[in-house]
Amino acid sequence: MANINLDANPLQSEFLPENQLILNAVSEGIYGFNLDGNAVFINPAAERMTGWKSEDLLGNNIHDCHHHSHNDGSHYPKEDCPIYNTLNDGIAREISHEVFWRKDGSSFPVHYTSTPVYKDGKMMGVVAIFRDISIQKQTEKSLREALAQVQALSETLSSENQYLQLELADKTGDVGISGNSPKIKLLIQQIKLVANTDSTVLISGENGTGKELVARNLHKLSKRADKPLVCVNCAAFSAGLLESELFGHEKGAYTGATNRRKGRFELADKGTLFLDEVAELSLEAQSKLLRVIQEKEFERVGSSETIKVDIRLITATHHDLLKRVEQGLFRMDLYYRLNVFPIQVPALRDRISDIPELVSHIIQELNRKLGKKITRVSQQGVQKLMQHTWPGNVRELQNVLERETILSQSPVLKLTQLSASQTPHSSDSAAHTLAEVEKRHIIKVLKQTKWRISGSNGAAATLDLPPSTLRSRMKKLNIKRPI
Repeated sequence: MANINLDANPLQSEFLPENQLILNAVSEGIYGFNLDGNAVFINPAAERMTGWKSEDLLGNNIHDCHHHSHNDGSHYPKEDCPIYNTLNDGIAREISHEVFWRKDGSSFPVHYTSTPVYKDGKMMGVVAIFRDISIQKQTEKSLREALAQVQALSETLSSENQYLQLELADKTGDVGISGNSPKIKLLIQQIKLVANTDSTVLISGENGTGKELVARNLHKLSKRADKPLVCVNCAAFSAGLLESELFGHEKGAYTGATNRRKGRFELADKGTLFLDEVAELSLEAQSKLLRVIQEKEFERVGSSETIKVDIRLITATHHDLLKRVEQGLFRMDLYYRLNVFPIQVPALRDRISDIPELVSHIIQELNRKLGKKITRVSQQGVQKLMQHTWPGNVRELQNVLERETILSQSPVLKLTQLSASQTPHSSDSAAHTLAEVEKRHIIKVLKQTKWRISGSNGAAATLDLPPSTLRSRMKKLNIKRPI
């Protein structure tokens, strides 16, 4: 900023009538100060903006009138004021982050300059020129808020898109439940009774029975159907990663957290959160889950900001949760929070009469998925299916039919790949308990995978079980690798 050089001697004489016409016409406020820091000139615009009249201020040190406090109300000493600092050192200053105070006690944000006035190389005083930047500040605030909203929406859409892509990659077909057996009719009745409430549902059943299918139907029939259904397999994550998966994390929260990420609870806000294999949660994670259920709030990993959510919680497990409570593996208070409305999904061997309808439904889905034109399963094939014990339940039935569909060159499936050892006759069934049949099946798969349990080519993947679950079943059935 250039210095102001004037010709008259005292500073008051610098504001001559011909100059005052110009100074009075400008929209910026103007204060003139002599070397003692007292006001010697105040233009009409300054009076309009501050409410302080010339007769109130002329001849006085006016810092305590218009500049006595910071924006937060804290005291602003005159010694710190840029205008008076210019009087002391002759250095021009430009300020945009302070406020001036009106006579009525209110304040407004200002942009002002303090410029020294010289005559013959000698400083005669200071001129302060200011303008009200309330509209500018409000516009900047609105832009920042809008930008924050856009950024938050972008993060949400990015997170939801990533999640939905994973979901779509893993899901095919509709969410229909096939069958007319008494147990399936009871299951459907229970779903319809509780679907349109916000009650927490605990779905129990063996692996492969369709617990996630029940959860999807509960969401589809609920008042939250137009909001997201977010699914989490608790057995698929380590204890450390699961917390981040559920609650999200801030950038830098841990090694590898290069970006802020929303957790599944946040993505499920206003919708439904489905926690599959909830029994696999660590005791620490159970404690945090209990708090979210009780308080409806949580913090992201690495953040102290509390986030409130409105979700409907559905959980599922193939374990006996009450037994795990007795073993000290599951919190009793969490068990009672989850077990508000229990639903038991029947095993396929307990509803053999549903197999023909299930087969028809699955074949329709496989035709769409594989581009085939299978019309039906042969009568002999259906008999084989109804004689099988199905330790893997509906999931095993789907896998058998998919394999047969891929191999078939005919519109009629004959189930040539379902060997006699897989379809025990009634006499064989009577001779062996279900546990023995399951044990033989697991041992057979372990032999095929050379006793490899985990990994993409391991027995757990072949049986469509979590590795931890397979190890648990092996221990219970006393299955040991031969030496």
